[in-house]
This record gives sequence, C-alpha cells and structure tokens, in this order.
Amino acid sequence: MNNTQYPIEGSCQCGQVRYQLLAAPKVVVACHCKECQKLSTSAFSITAMVNADDLVFHGEMKDWRRVADSGKTSAAKFCPQCGNRLYHYDPQEPNNIKLKPSNLSDTSIIQPTMHVWVSEKQNWYVIPDGVKVFSQQP
Repeated sequence: MNNTQYPIEGSCQCGQVRYQLLAAPKVVVACHCKECQKLSTSAFSITAMVNADDLVFHGEMKDWRRVADSGKTSAAKFCPQCGNRLYHYDPQEPNNIKLKPSNLSDTSIIQPTMHVWVSEKQNWYVIPDGVKVFSQQP
C-alpha cells in the first residue's frame, strides 16, 4: 500500500517552475509510442493522470503542440528556461492533465498499472505481470 502524503512538491530541472500535486493520480500510465520514446529519451514515458484542480503551478511556462495519430491536438507545458516538460493535455479537455511525475520530490506514486502503445515497445523491455496492456491507445 502506498502511504504517500499530499501535497507533493515538484519542479522543473532548473526550479523556475514549481508546483504542488494536491491529490493522488487517477492512474499512472507507461506509454511506449515512438513519440514518448523521443520525449523521454528512453523506452517509454510515464504519465500520471490528474485533475487540473489537483495542481497548483508557480512560474512561467510555454506551450508546445502537435497533432496526434488520433487527429486530436496533444499540447504540453514546459519550462522556457530548462526545457523540462511538466505536463501534457488535450485543449478540448483542459481539466484532464497528463502530469510527467518524474519531477516530483516523492516519486513513490510512479507505479504504472497500465502500459499503452506496446505495439511500438522496445523488444528488450519486459512489461511486469499484473498490469493492463494495450496495443495502442485504449
């Protein structure tokens, strides 16, 4: 059982953008798509799905956008000083935040229970037992 105490502090790499996560994520997902591999410079990217009301940000952030395979716009907020991405979101659903939780001071919440886009997964990575697995986006 996870005994995490909220709020949890977080920040970008340089500390210009700081935030508090006020409540537990709805779900933590590992995405293996090629775009997330580029983003993370690793085999997958971790995302904690949270409500916008459960986050308080301080500091200037810039916006970046691209069109996803689904045709929807995938937007991201990042620190203009160090370039660290803090979260992604769909502009049509701004209350659903896809937080990048590796920049939290307490990373114990990073326990993915779902792996998506495993059709693009690196062959050397073995997905743990007991998690939901999806070939693409569920």
